[in-house]
Amino acid sequence: MLSLSQRIVCLALVLMSCSSIAATPTARVRVTFDRQGETSAQTQGMADVAAQRALTADDPARIASISKLVTTIGVLRLVEQGKLDLDADVSTLLGFALRNPAFPNTPITLRMLLSHTSSLTDSAGYWNVPLGSSIHTIIDQPEAWDSQHAPGTFFRYTNLNFPLVAQLMERASGERFDQLMRRTVLFPLKIDACFNWSGCSDSALAHAVVLYDEHGVAQKDDLHGQRPACMVIAASDGNCNLRQWQPGDNGTLFSPQGGLRISARGLARIGRMLLNNGELDGVRVLSPASVELLATPVWRFNGENGVIGEEDEPNRGGFFCAYGLATQHLAQGDGKACRDDLFGDGRARMGHSGNAYGLLSGLWIDRKAGTGVAYFATGVANDSSGAHSNFSATEEQGAAGW
Repeated sequence: MLSLSQRIVCLALVLMSCSSIAATPTARVRVTFDRQGETSAQTQGMADVAAQRALTADDPARIASISKLVTTIGVLRLVEQGKLDLDADVSTLLGFALRNPAFPNTPITLRMLLSHTSSLTDSAGYWNVPLGSSIHTIIDQPEAWDSQHAPGTFFRYTNLNFPLVAQLMERASGERFDQLMRRTVLFPLKIDACFNWSGCSDSALAHAVVLYDEHGVAQKDDLHGQRPACMVIAASDGNCNLRQWQPGDNGTLFSPQGGLRISARGLARIGRMLLNNGELDGVRVLSPASVELLATPVWRFNGENGVIGEEDEPNRGGFFCAYGLATQHLAQGDGKACRDDLFGDGRARMGHSGNAYGLLSGLWIDRKAGTGVAYFATGVANDSSGAHSNFSATEEQGAAGW
């Protein structure tokens, strides 16, 4: 029979083992790159546990908020064509007055939407607008607005900005958001990726990464190789006929804020394009001037001019210390209230993080060094458990290696 001290040691070992299991991602991938190409690729775990399918660097996952950065590449293509203006009142193109009720005389611009300084909030929702309905079901609610801060004066990370961005893109082009993004960004970069599975190949669909929460429960894209019957929120009568689509009425349909399905290797191609000032493999996607816009912060935290955490994530601390046009800028914080040195080396980087449904992701480039990394992990907790930042330990491992 074990003594009391032996039993205590055994219990401690069991608890340590459980903790270790809980902290291990279901799957994770990390791809590093430079201007010339991919420099390394690591994978671990299962893309689909039930099917016992191992993850590869080519498997697409719902990449969460990195979608915002990719969407903004599409925006800047339309800006370069003169179809969108970053500093015009968006109300003109939207066809209705987009105004904070507390500041009715202050115009809201595309630059504000992209930089999360529009004074919109997520308190009324941001994704749940059925096919055939309008974004007004959200933005007409008082709680959709920050009544304390005028547009352009305060940073608040808000997903709702991006459905409105998608509507502006549709109004400017007359093209459905998902199709526009494939034509202008994904196809030129030779990436088999898509928003809400619209337009991805059968091969990509067959390799979909299932998103599991930290307890190992499937939350998203448990598709079993089958294309979703409805890639948007169906109409109130259950209808999913996309012929009901009208340009610029409902920008939530294809989840521009988080619905991009893309592989880590696909993200690396986007990173390489940015490192090469807008060009990849002889194809120019953005002008150097547009890349410079992405590389320039619009907002910097001064101690009181923004919310530095994710308001819907109570376990996640402050790492929004500088933000541009859908770009996070790292190693800009004070290291105290705002801790954004994800890599722990003090080097400035730009890119974007993502988290949703048990996935954590990141795409980061060091323009000065000409290097970058793309990663994601599934089945992990979204917290601020990092050693030298308010990102999670999982993200710090994705950034610097595991």
